[in-house]
Amino acid sequence: MRFDFNQLLTWIAPQSRVLDLACGDGSLLKLLREQKQVHGYGLEIDPKQIETCISRGVNVLNQNLDRGLENFETDSFDTVLMTQALQTMRYPHIVLDEMLRVGKECIITFPNFGHWKARYHLAIRGRMPVSDLLPYEWYDTPNIHFCTFTDFEVLCRQKNITVLHRQVVNEQSVQWLGDLAPNLFGETAIYHLSK
Repeated sequence: MRFDFNQLLTWIAPQSRVLDLACGDGSLLKLLREQKQVHGYGLEIDPKQIETCISRGVNVLNQNLDRGLENFETDSFDTVLMTQALQTMRYPHIVLDEMLRVGKECIITFPNFGHWKARYHLAIRGRMPVSDLLPYEWYDTPNIHFCTFTDFEVLCRQKNITVLHRQVVNEQSVQWLGDLAPNLFGETAIYHLSK
């Protein structure tokens, strides 16, 4: 199980209605269905990932999120999820608005580009970071909007979005450092938001 999924499970109510944006292979929705008996749909654009979702029995629709969520009514889901994909969206601020329109709450995870390893790569090596968490070169990365925890929280304040919970997670490093100075030591941000 992905290390950020554990926290998501605690914030999602059993038998709730869930929409998973950029759901990938459907592993999160499958896990939620098995452990929380949620009723969910995934949206994905990659045909191979859609095939994997279908083979797992996950309800999935082919949809480009940069074109919005107009096919869903306001408050049609209890929770809208987006894990490790907000930074790949062309208009992340609009996607965030749509998530909170379609869902009563949303949960977003994204890599922290202010993490000390990213800063080290830029400061010492003079290059964009490449790591297990960010395994792409600058020219082939799907990440087009790099942000930090602080950047995201500024956006939330500007849009009057309530941060219900924030969790900092690290795959391998010491967790208390991420709690102490999240923008410097936190690898992945998990935000639970409402309007």
